[in-house]
Amino acid sequence: MRLDAQTGRADALKAVAGTLAEHGIGGQDARFLVLDLLGIGTTDLVLHGDTPIGAAGAEGLAAAVTRRLAGEPVARIVGAWEFWGLTFGLSPETLVPRPDTETLVETALALQPDRARPLRILDLGTGTGCILVALLTERPRAFGLGVDLSLGALLQARANARANGVADRAAFANTDWAAGLSGTFDLVVSNPPYIVSATIAELDVAVRLHDPMAALDGGADGLDAYRRIVGAVAEGSIGLAPGGALVFEVGYDQAEAVAGIGCAAGFSRSEIAHDLAGHARVVSLRRP
Repeated sequence: MRLDAQTGRADALKAVAGTLAEHGIGGQDARFLVLDLLGIGTTDLVLHGDTPIGAAGAEGLAAAVTRRLAGEPVARIVGAWEFWGLTFGLSPETLVPRPDTETLVETALALQPDRARPLRILDLGTGTGCILVALLTERPRAFGLGVDLSLGALLQARANARANGVADRAAFANTDWAAGLSGTFDLVVSNPPYIVSATIAELDVAVRLHDPMAALDGGADGLDAYRRIVGAVAEGSIGLAPGGALVFEVGYDQAEAVAGIGCAAGFSRSEIAHDLAGHARVVSLRRP
């Protein structure tokens, strides 16, 4: 790929797209990189495609392409990603928000459909805060608490809450799942680590080398976090309000097992929701 200060924006996009395509990477990644690295929008690219990218633009794009070809996800390179129509900054301690997780948000909102209700929401393992922030934007009288063991993740989640206009209704706590927490919540939501420990070495390089291990490793069977969270709610250290629900994202083959954990802990009502690919992606647990 040959870029210099006089290369136009449109030509730069063609060059980046061509280089990535040679390595089996789709053209959408090229567009993300060019728009972000040059600090422009799609309209600028269309109307001012001949504008030179400058020396800094050429250098930045060359470095970004090198990182992408080495397997780093485009979201990590640009440092932010979209979820639920909102933009979330990333840090090394957070996962990249995925479209599958929007199924959890949809399920939680359906369980609490009254927009005017002053809900109390607990997000365990909040990461970027994408689940909590999305719920707060849809429920303007709700208040949420995001919990994470990683201080770096919490700092990013707080920044994302601020950037998306819900910081006055979001608090964050640095603790190990429910340790030290008290209170009663209408929604307890979580996208915990659920990858079986022994299979992590087999994951794609984009995940294995660039996602935080603490957000991936779910233990010997991938279910450790579910047992801890369900146990904390069942024992009452986290209170669930009448009509409240515990809502989990799960691995593609874990829904029945997680529902079983809930049933054994006294949650006699469980429902499974499927993502757009048809995978069982979300388990919600409620008491009678």
